[in-house]
Amino acid sequence: MLADADGCRPVTGTTSERGERDVFTAPSNPESVFTYGAPALKFGPGASAEIGFDLGQYGVRRVLVVTDPGVAATGAPQRIAGQIAGYGMEARVYDGVRVEPTDESLLAAVEHARASGPWDAFVAVGGGSSIDTAKAVNLLTTNPGELMDYVNAPVGGGLAPSRPLKPLVAVPTTTGTGSESTTICVLDVLDLKVKTGISHSRLRPVLAVVDPDLTTSQPPGVTAASGMDILCHALESYTARPYTSYERKRPEERVPYCGSNPVADMWSERALQLLARSFRAAVRDGDDNEARARMALAATFAGLGFGNAGVHIPHANAYPIAGRVRDFRPEDYPGDEPMVPHGMAVALTAPEAFRFTFEARPERHVRAAELLDPSAARPGDLAEFLPGVLARLMRDIGMPNGIGGVGYTEADVPALAEGTMRQQRLLATAPRPVGEDDAAAILARSVTLW
Repeated sequence: MLADADGCRPVTGTTSERGERDVFTAPSNPESVFTYGAPALKFGPGASAEIGFDLGQYGVRRVLVVTDPGVAATGAPQRIAGQIAGYGMEARVYDGVRVEPTDESLLAAVEHARASGPWDAFVAVGGGSSIDTAKAVNLLTTNPGELMDYVNAPVGGGLAPSRPLKPLVAVPTTTGTGSESTTICVLDVLDLKVKTGISHSRLRPVLAVVDPDLTTSQPPGVTAASGMDILCHALESYTARPYTSYERKRPEERVPYCGSNPVADMWSERALQLLARSFRAAVRDGDDNEARARMALAATFAGLGFGNAGVHIPHANAYPIAGRVRDFRPEDYPGDEPMVPHGMAVALTAPEAFRFTFEARPERHVRAAELLDPSAARPGDLAEFLPGVLARLMRDIGMPNGIGGVGYTEADVPALAEGTMRQQRLLATAPRPVGEDDAAAILARSVTLW
């Protein structure tokens, strides 16, 4: 059995170095296999101009470019469609993506694709919203059934695709979601007031084209929120429950999120190092091309990590925080309706979540804090190290002061905790078992962070 990347075997069925309670019962038949998947990657300024050539390798004739109105206003999707057409293909642009997709917006995109199709391939140009919408369009134009049939249980049916999907090329224009590398499609189910997802390996794009030149129009508020998504992807996958702490799975039981493992750890550590050098600079100065490029690379690296290891408590909390928003309108995002951007929603409980998980993997939390802020001094209580580093960063880049900063009070905690507990696919990756009382305590302590 492999040891962790830091040289320590996974802690299961033992107390932590602080003498606290057991973490997990040691498995009777421990897992010895981890999986790793990733798209082909093309990275660098100008990379998006080559997509037509890349699609030509798949024998593609008709391509639907999927984007949102804000990104469409920059002209980038139309330019990419024109470049694809230059390789002898028909390329059309659909610009109806909703920022923070809902079941309704995904279905509208699917209906457009069905009515205007068939399509041989899809190209998503934009943030995670555009990429996730393209994943749903690809799934539901190639497979039978309804959207909710594929949404993760217990919210939806958790159905797996029965047919192959078309080639999907993901072209991120924001530095954050990592959706270009993952098997996940995230959406709000409006009637249930919950954010959830669809997860299957076939949703993963065949090619991620990361062109830092496309991120130059990203305003500070978007850079800050999406950057916190990068950060939490790296931190959550790095501190996730080790793959060796699970009972051994049969081949058909394996899922993309398999727990922390040596390959995912490598990507997460490197992402944290890049963020330490670039995050504040990219928010402060959008014209800092070097910082922008490092953020784009960090987003890709973090996606390659968490897309295999998984994320846990901050992301589980983020779904109800975003799904139950009342009247918060973030700076630099569309102001026509209330929203909590995904990366912001993830960040708001991260300090308290990592305070909670510290006892399960103390060495990982300390190492993560030092990677993120190499100049920070270790506090007397090491459980406070990572939460302190996170809170300082969040203040510096203008994140709200906890969930209270986006309109929630302690009276909202029970409903938010109930929403968190619906995200069992994510909570299963947490390094400590998470009950509803635990989730409620984390949320209550996150009403105000500083």
